[in-house]
Amino acid sequence: MTQILNFKDVELYYDHVYALKGVSIEVNEGETVALIGANGAGKSSILRAITGLRKIKSGEIHYMGARLDGTPAADIVRMGIAMVPEGRRVFPYMSVKDNLLMGSFTRTDKIEIQQTLDSVLERFPRLKERYGQQAGTLSGGEQQMMVIGRALMAKPRLLLLDEPSLGIAPKLVQDIARAIVAINRDENVSVLLVEQNSRMALSISNRAYALSTGSIALSGKSKELMTDDRIKAAYLGGEL
Repeated sequence: MTQILNFKDVELYYDHVYALKGVSIEVNEGETVALIGANGAGKSSILRAITGLRKIKSGEIHYMGARLDGTPAADIVRMGIAMVPEGRRVFPYMSVKDNLLMGSFTRTDKIEIQQTLDSVLERFPRLKERYGQQAGTLSGGEQQMMVIGRALMAKPRLLLLDEPSLGIAPKLVQDIARAIVAINRDENVSVLLVEQNSRMALSISNRAYALSTGSIALSGKSKELMTDDRIKAAYLGGEL
């Protein structure tokens, strides 16, 4: 299996407080890998380090065999990494159409951009129904679909998702989870999923890392972690 991301012995801190203490994770091509843990455990810091939004103190990040840390954020998108940020971050006064097209800003292939747009609208029919509507008037779940669609407009090989279920109605959380599975399966997009909803994250991922105060506490196949007593107690609220 081809390794798409190698995040090795990374240390990162904000001011003088460590966010990551020698963290190592990997994502193989075609996998969905989950990062679970409490607030402040370091999950989002991993995504910020990958995307160049935070400079690491030490360690190395490789993507498709090339050194990634130190690369400008815009170039990282061009290399095939797209991120869906926590809190959705929509352009509220722009239409759904224009929000989606913002995701293709690094591309120049107009015909293929249209093909990608058609594919996104097919995957998320609600967006097609609200195509000309201002993004700020959508529900939280619809906005989340839109920002996932916006990330797909970049045609990524690696999709980073930061808390996609946060603030979403339970029924739409299921829709988002199904969409993540389908994107990974149908479009050969590897996924790194940061999620406080550990039950959902473990149910749709191949492997997972559990973080605690900036370090990896446990890792393994998601199915096995679902039945691990330590994971149950710390992240799943007891017995399943």
